[in-house]
Amino acid sequence: MDSPRNLLLLFVLFVYTLAVAFAGDIVHQDDIAPKKPGCENNFVLVKVPTWVDHEEGSEYVGVGARFGPTLESKEKHANQTTLTLADPPDCCSTPKNKLTGEVILVYRGNCSFTTKAKVAENAGASAVLIVNNETELFKMVCEANETAINISIPVVMLPQDAGASLEKSLKNNSSVSVQLYSPKRPLVDIAEVFLWLMAVGTILSASYWSAWSAREAANEQDKLLKDASDEFLSTESTGSGGMVDINMTSAVLFVVIASCFLVMLYKLMSFWFVEVLVVLFCIGGVEGLQTCLVALLSCFRWFEQAAESFVKVPFFGAVSYLTLAVSPFCIAFAVVWAVFRRINFAWIGQDILGIALIITVLQIVRVPNLKVGTVLLSCAFLYDIFWVFVSKWWFNESVMIVVSSFSKTF
Repeated sequence: MDSPRNLLLLFVLFVYTLAVAFAGDIVHQDDIAPKKPGCENNFVLVKVPTWVDHEEGSEYVGVGARFGPTLESKEKHANQTTLTLADPPDCCSTPKNKLTGEVILVYRGNCSFTTKAKVAENAGASAVLIVNNETELFKMVCEANETAINISIPVVMLPQDAGASLEKSLKNNSSVSVQLYSPKRPLVDIAEVFLWLMAVGTILSASYWSAWSAREAANEQDKLLKDASDEFLSTESTGSGGMVDINMTSAVLFVVIASCFLVMLYKLMSFWFVEVLVVLFCIGGVEGLQTCLVALLSCFRWFEQAAESFVKVPFFGAVSYLTLAVSPFCIAFAVVWAVFRRINFAWIGQDILGIALIITVLQIVRVPNLKVGTVLLSCAFLYDIFWVFVSKWWFNESVMIVVSSFSKTF
């Protein structure tokens, strides 16, 4: 693998690492208040699937309030209910529109959460969706001086972008309906186990491949030692085989550049920018998937001749016939994923492309010693903490969470 392709893969891995790092906890404490009768619920994440004009739309994630009844834990038992806008939007006074069991969309501010819930309940609403004034979610608690709290409808907070999307649909005179349910967290989360196995499997596969490649290179070196002269060895046996060693400076610069790139995403995040990131990921995914498939198929004797026969291709140099045969499939796979990436099971294609990319890059990048590895991981640890939590002090909101929330809408 030549240097330009190495640099391209390293850049795409950098972008992909940022995308993976965007996933994080979006719930933060809004206020510290003791539990009291009528206000003692555990905070739970609530799923809010939507339907626009009777067609399935986006699914949002909110957080339930400390007050009100508990929600259904299974989607099939949750009622599909019409959504309507509050008038006035803050729902701090009796709504002007007549409610007959609808879910009401309310904006945060001007009065307490419990006041909004009580006003909506008295007006005939079946549930309240409170839209936060930030992209993050906050836990809704009761006021410190409130007593005898008796709210009998569920109250859920949604992030700002989800509320804006729902409001836009309602103002376009579309029929919008929602479901509210809070799935119970199992003792053993199968998704977490799968993620762990996928991560460990990726590292093990890359490690085995790297060790196998090193052994093959050593065997070739032994053959040269037997068959070639000392002069030939001194000129031909040098070189790193396309490996890129990370030193102390590179480890620190990686995190610094990652921080700069994250700020750029925060400032410039838009639809076209997300599309650029998708294209870059597809390019890296195609290269990674192609490399992995060629290496895997080369192990079978049916493909040995195709893997060892080369043809000269403009701009790419010598390319094996096996690579030419595999490339169209890899390109088609990435294009199909990019086009249909918003459907429910598109994560399968994304994981395949991402795993192939990481395995390939691990054949290029090498951490030479424990000292460099410690510095790299320590810097990455501080990077994550800073941009998730500390960045609020400078930007008034978590930079990483804002970028994550925005990118998920596309």
